[in-house]
Amino acid sequence: MRTLVVNADDLGLTVGVNNGIFDAHDRGILTSASLMASAPATADAIRRASKHSTLGIGVHLTLVDSAPMLLPNRVPTLVQDDGRFHLSWRPFIVACLMGRVSMEDVERELTAQIEYITAHGITPTHLDAHKHVHLFPPVFEIAVRLAERFRIPVIRVPYEGSLADLPMFLWAHNDRRLAASRGICTPQFVGRAMTGVMTEETLSAALRRLRPGRTELMVHPGYVDDALRQMPTRLLASREIEVALLTSNAIAQLIAAENIYLVPPGLGIDVTSIRSYRNAS
Repeated sequence: MRTLVVNADDLGLTVGVNNGIFDAHDRGILTSASLMASAPATADAIRRASKHSTLGIGVHLTLVDSAPMLLPNRVPTLVQDDGRFHLSWRPFIVACLMGRVSMEDVERELTAQIEYITAHGITPTHLDAHKHVHLFPPVFEIAVRLAERFRIPVIRVPYEGSLADLPMFLWAHNDRRLAASRGICTPQFVGRAMTGVMTEETLSAALRRLRPGRTELMVHPGYVDDALRQMPTRLLASREIEVALLTSNAIAQLIAAENIYLVPPGLGIDVTSIRSYRNAS
């Protein structure tokens, strides 16, 4: 059996992104989304999530390209002079490797992010991270510890199987082994290579290649609004293309023809659970 979690990153980023994500669930194949705790439209996302009971909501842990939940003086090794995180994953990982980032600060900040989301009535279905910074093993170890503490059953390991990037291969191997030792699920993963360049052809090919078991397809749907245009992101028009693909009849028909079962994170793989979810959707 092949089951597929179609997960949208960046819920809460802007109202336009939220609109695209909820549309992709209401009218398409999207089954879950990852919510940023301190993004400009987080409050809008939380308010609307309560009306979408069949949409799995996880925590999009954020350590780059944003501001911390906590005051900068409580996480001093995570912030720059302006009180914000590093702009991208590369300087953050370099700082970690050079011993400039306190893992205690990381755990303190990520705990605050999860606590904020759970305090607003959301039971997270999964954890992942903005720019995939949690793939770095010391950060992943913290994510696993938090998953245990908050009873979150799934963590993303954003690796698509290529041996070309040896450090990523080694990190992913170690991360999966650690998660398995703690009873936490790490589904197969696809979508990183298609980020920003997804087409009907590439999406269809990826769906046909799905292996047996649980796979997560990462997507970034949304509508471009003024708030998004003002952000330092390359994902603009591609978000609207993804909304169209995720709500496409052709893609839905392909999924049915391939006998792929759409599910949210954490759902059991037994037929009864899958049927119950499909009836509720």
